[in-house]
Amino acid sequence: MNIDVIFKIAGIGIIAAVLYHVLDQAGRKEAGFAVGLVGVIIIFLMVIQLVADFFNSVRTMFQL
Repeated sequence: MNIDVIFKIAGIGIIAAVLYHVLDQAGRKEAGFAVGLVGVIIIFLMVIQLVADFFNSVRTMFQL
């Protein structure tokens, strides 16, 4: 596993958290919730891609 993926996920999480708090403090709680939700969805898509790559590697290794 590449360490860059971990830094990408951490960066997206930090940016989403900061935007959520800024929007929450500005009184736009719904927009902050939407930003947080989009951040979580992006991270889930990245993790799903990693899991799919892992299963493809296992399938190739065992020639299934």
